[in-house]
Amino acid sequence: MKKQIHVYYGGAVQGVGFRYTVREIAEDLDICGWAKNLDDGRVEVVAEAEEGILEDFLSRVRQHFSRYISDTQREWQIASGEFKDFGIRF
Repeated sequence: MKKQIHVYYGGAVQGVGFRYTVREIAEDLDICGWAKNLDDGRVEVVAEAEEGILEDFLSRVRQHFSRYISDTQREWQIASGEFKDFGIRF
């Protein structure tokens, strides 16, 4: 069953290619959703796929940016099905 994960990443996550790398990881795993910089310095990510694929996605993001991420807030939801690809929002 497809799920949605809504994640807020805190730390030094802006200005390091975070959103673009997250998009590459998502596209590699065929995940739909988006990533966006927030005014408070965090990055917000919404992603939809099978739960196991999302867990792999979260693990890859954490591994790639472990020295930049100081805080992560996650909320699991039912997939909305509204996304056709993974994009970057501004």
